[in-house]
Amino acid sequence: MSFKKNGNDVGTNLKIIEWLKAELVDTVAVLMKSMLKAGSDATGDALATLIIIAYVLGRRVGINFQLIDMRVKYKLNTNINETSEIQQWYGDLSELKEYLENKEKKMR
Repeated sequence: MSFKKNGNDVGTNLKIIEWLKAELVDTVAVLMKSMLKAGSDATGDALATLIIIAYVLGRRVGINFQLIDMRVKYKLNTNINETSEIQQWYGDLSELKEYLENKEKKMR
C-alpha cells in the first residue's frame, strides 16, 4: 500500500530527502577539498550546489522557497544587530544584505 500526501508518494519523498541529505554532506566535503586549492572554480560550484540543495531540501520538508528567503533576511538582520565578530571585522553580513536587497530591486 502506498500512502500519498498532496499527490506525492511519501516513500519516494523520504528517499529524496535522504538522498539530498547525503548530497549535502558530500558537497560539504567537496567544498572543503576545493578550498585547499587557491582560486579553484570547484569552490564556487560547491557553494552554489549547497545553496541549491538547501532550497530543494527545504521544499521537500514543507518549507517553500519564499519562507527560506524570509528566514535568510531575518537571520542576516539578527546577526547584523547582534554585531557578530564577522560583521564587526569585515562587514560581510551587511554586504550580503545589501547585495540581496539590490538583486531584489532589479527583479521588480
